[in-house]
Amino acid sequence: MTKKRKQKLIELGPEVLATALLELAVYSEAAAEVVERLSATPDENYTRIRERLSALQGLEHYYSWREIIDFSRELGLLLQDIRASVPEPTIGLSFVALFFEADASIFEHCDDSSGYVGDVFQEEAKDLFVYYGSQCADKQQVAELILQLSLQDDYGVRNILIDCAGEVLPKPVMYEMIASLQQIVKEQTESHDKRHFLYMIESLARQLKDASLFEKTRTATWGTLSAPAYLDIAEVYLESGDIDTALEWLDKVDEKESMHSSKRDELLLAAYKKQGDSQKTEAMLLKLFRSFRSLDALQDLLDVIGQDKREAVIAKETVEILASDRFQESDAYFLALIGAADTAEEYLLKHADQIDGSYYGELLHIAEALEKTDRPLALSLIYRSLLLSILERGYAKAYSHGVRYLKKLDSLAMQITDWKNIPSHQAVKEQIKERHGRKRSFWSKYQGEV
Repeated sequence: MTKKRKQKLIELGPEVLATALLELAVYSEAAAEVVERLSATPDENYTRIRERLSALQGLEHYYSWREIIDFSRELGLLLQDIRASVPEPTIGLSFVALFFEADASIFEHCDDSSGYVGDVFQEEAKDLFVYYGSQCADKQQVAELILQLSLQDDYGVRNILIDCAGEVLPKPVMYEMIASLQQIVKEQTESHDKRHFLYMIESLARQLKDASLFEKTRTATWGTLSAPAYLDIAEVYLESGDIDTALEWLDKVDEKESMHSSKRDELLLAAYKKQGDSQKTEAMLLKLFRSFRSLDALQDLLDVIGQDKREAVIAKETVEILASDRFQESDAYFLALIGAADTAEEYLLKHADQIDGSYYGELLHIAEALEKTDRPLALSLIYRSLLLSILERGYAKAYSHGVRYLKKLDSLAMQITDWKNIPSHQAVKEQIKERHGRKRSFWSKYQGEV
């Protein structure tokens, strides 16, 4: 479609297109900038962009959270303008640097609690820096610019330039940067400042896959290391290909530390795979699958043990799931996805009192998977918990969803003849009216839509 439209526009001729673009520029600031860029000389474009970048340093208007999307889009368009107008990498790089140097003015004049403006720096500005930096012949100059910008990072957006240094610089230049930073660290008297520069060395060491340097730097940063540090060091050793040392660091992480067990297990799995240890790989894949049952985790396991084991694995895991005293939304979803609707319903009925409507994302996924399986009782348990969660919280913004759930429950109740061991819809509905009858906005919406 795009190619056809482009060809049709080409066939219209330059005069028709020029007229249309000028007419569009009257109503669109973005179109006006395109016209200005296309009709200007390179020097005029450079001057225009410098003026736009300079204007960022002198912002006066404060952009509220309501305006932040438009402001972030405006910043993104400026970066696009630079890329379209500046073919010379050295000049382009200097313009991107000016953009980063405007971070203080930008963040002091906007409410970026949503992170939209931060994303412009971390993604679009970073990509443009890499675009120009990778083309620059003088890599030493690029390195100096990265250091110059990164030495002061009051708003936390310039560190991305250190993190992408490996995309634009050769290894020898990166080691020269590390040497410069190590000298700066020696000159620091404040621990906060010292850590800032040590983090920069860590990032460069990681990109260089210099695990020994990373370990030494992390130790210098904190002195006494904790589980997160063990994991980070192990990961860098693993990336560098030193599997034995990686495993030594992973052994330092206590298996009982549930907060870090997931990453530890993932790194152990990667190490076992690189070692070619099929027995340990299989055991770890099974452990990861049981910690969070999903189709992807099942497939990862079957890729190692064989697709012919699928039914046996599912049968064994089904028994494990039903035997558990704890309800897991992920297990219910897994049962629904593998087509075990009867088992999923049995599992939901067993744990009816544990279904928490505040996990609405997960529960809606389960409901969606069960919708075509003719399981009105199981669906009623899900929609009932969703409705009760909304009403108990008095979350007025979600009342329209609650009304939809109640209507769904009304419909499902007509299909259910045996409520097993749970209260009927009518009984629960009467309790809801008694407890939440004063939520007039909810009931008015419901009565208006029934």
